[in-house]
Amino acid sequence: MTLQSNDDIFIDFPTTRDYLFFSPSLSKSVTTRKCYQELSHDATNSMIHLIKPAPVPINENGDNGRNAYANRQNSVLDENALRKDDTTFIRDQRIQTISQNYEVILESIGEDPSRQGLLKTPKRAAEALVFFTKGYEQSIRDVVSDAIFDEECENMVVVKGIDIYSLCEHHMVPFFGKVSVGYLPNKRVLGLSKVARIVEVFSRRLQVQERLTRQIAEAIAEAIQPRGVAVVIECIHMCMVMRGAEKVNSRTTTSAMLGVFREDPKSREEFLSLGRIAPFY
Repeated sequence: MTLQSNDDIFIDFPTTRDYLFFSPSLSKSVTTRKCYQELSHDATNSMIHLIKPAPVPINENGDNGRNAYANRQNSVLDENALRKDDTTFIRDQRIQTISQNYEVILESIGEDPSRQGLLKTPKRAAEALVFFTKGYEQSIRDVVSDAIFDEECENMVVVKGIDIYSLCEHHMVPFFGKVSVGYLPNKRVLGLSKVARIVEVFSRRLQVQERLTRQIAEAIAEAIQPRGVAVVIECIHMCMVMRGAEKVNSRTTTSAMLGVFREDPKSREEFLSLGRIAPFY
């Protein structure tokens, strides 16, 4: 397999203090010297940094191999939780750093962080933000691993009216609402509380509702391989209520249908009937 690219390429050799630089505009490679303190590296592998996007591998038959990866999806269950390994010390450091930045924000909007009502606001806001994003502290596999049971059940399972509170990743303001989740078992069922826990883990991250809906459905599908999974979410987005369009009565509804629910209209209609979300605000 060869690489076809017009990109400039740096190769960082961890066991030496050199960089090797390749450029299409040069007739030969140029070795440069590292001028900063080295960090720890895996000495068995060199790291390749591209100034531009990585070139596409070209196979012997001339195909670029892109199609082979187009349909491959990363496992939702094995997705790393960004703060899963945080110690108490690291968490305290996070809160301290966020607090300092909140103090700067207060000053930037013209407030006085030293006045009585705002003295503890930066720390309170930092602790609240860490709590609002606690979904980064758990992986889905940890949530569901001890709650998958063999069961000869073929009837639809629906858990509805699950409350969600999340932060819009575009404006970092809240959106909240209700979730209905349904699945058709295939000789395995998931503990009912774990359905709500999956919703909680994904919603307590910076999110967009469209992705949140898909992630919940894919996690349940991977965990128990049912015949189908359906998820419907209805939310109020404060970024549309408090700012922007300022449409107070607007609701956003998203759905994800996998397996039988996508293929069979009757199953889909049954779920939509059973999982109908009642007005919540």
